[in-house]
Amino acid sequence: MSELQNFRLMARYNQWMNDTLTEAAGTLPETVLLQDQGAFFGSIMGTLNHLLVGDIIWLQRFSTHPSGFHSLHPLETMKKPATLNTMLYDDLEAFAVERQGLDIIIQEWCEELTDADLEHNLHYSNMAGVQSCKRFGFLVQHLFNHQTHHRGQITTLLSQQDVEVGITDLLTLIPEAH
Repeated sequence: MSELQNFRLMARYNQWMNDTLTEAAGTLPETVLLQDQGAFFGSIMGTLNHLLVGDIIWLQRFSTHPSGFHSLHPLETMKKPATLNTMLYDDLEAFAVERQGLDIIIQEWCEELTDADLEHNLHYSNMAGVQSCKRFGFLVQHLFNHQTHHRGQITTLLSQQDVEVGITDLLTLIPEAH
């Protein structure tokens, strides 16, 4: 599997897991979703929001790539979150609409990516203004790894509330070899 094929698989996995976790979170009352459970971003909603914030920030950075990805144009007009713990949504339904839209953008963007795009060195600034320049393919890998890391935390938070999430393994989406 090429790096590009892997990212396309990860985009599908991302959408599937975000839908799964949002649906599972929907079984809980709003007070529980917003309750601080001692996670990095406090609550289930805090962690869901952090994932959305991280994706927006990274995709906005990615939109500066010289390839000018058409699929990322909607992010250019989105307001950049001020902090990594910005609560964009405290309502799960409104969150779900934004999450689903962003996941579609991520899938379309991965279809638009080329091998040559991944070799580009992208200059960007982190939230503290520190300048970096890194290979684009590694930054894309970071985007997907970051999502997986925090979705694992959300799965734990849901489990602590006796919510069964079901199968979460990437293995489920990997096609059988013939």
